[in-house]
Amino acid sequence: MSVYLITFAVFVLVIAGMAIGFIVQRKTISGSCGGLGSIGIEKECDCPEPCDARKKREARAAKAEEWKKNQII
Repeated sequence: MSVYLITFAVFVLVIAGMAIGFIVQRKTISGSCGGLGSIGIEKECDCPEPCDARKKREARAAKAEEWKKNQII
């Protein structure tokens, strides 16, 4: 029974470590190959136009990039 409890505790610690790492770094978990972006695919579907959430995300990223570009520091 103690083997199961130790194994469960190890899994809980690993999951907690991954959660804390995500919260601190704000990066998504990706595989070793880097995901679809590394082979030139920007989105998973073949939609002619991106969804509203993606448009908002791209607009926020463009605004942040513009702000950093014009930053005096």
